[in-house]
Amino acid sequence: MRADYPALARSIASLTEGESDRVALMATVTCEVFHADDRFDWVGFYRVVAPELLKIGPYQGGHGCLTIPFSRGVCGAAARSGTPQIVADVDTFQDHIACASSTRSELVLPVFGAAGELIAVFDIDSDQPDAFDGTDARELAAILHAVFART
Repeated sequence: MRADYPALARSIASLTEGESDRVALMATVTCEVFHADDRFDWVGFYRVVAPELLKIGPYQGGHGCLTIPFSRGVCGAAARSGTPQIVADVDTFQDHIACASSTRSELVLPVFGAAGELIAVFDIDSDQPDAFDGTDARELAAILHAVFART
């Protein structure tokens, strides 16, 4: 089953209405996205906790890496560049961090707060190769913006 993004956006908007705690919002978004699409094997946030450092936040799936520097991996690339990263085959991404051996492809989106500051990256892994496309990136980025641009 592929995500029904309009329905997912409505569900997340309803569940997060009036909430301002970022961790609560991250937990809710993670849960809803994880269960929305069979391609999504691991879904979670890596929060900016210090200059150039990400630390795991709410997630669903197997264990993730606890910390990721901005200088490493797909999550680091999204944090450094402030742009979505779609990786069709993680084995071809230089400096990919293998937090889970089952990951074949990855989508990582930067998450910005109300002041435009990077607050996290949203990481989705798939056990399928070439699982993500521009539609996934655009739709999920819009959902993230709607939730976190107010915090």
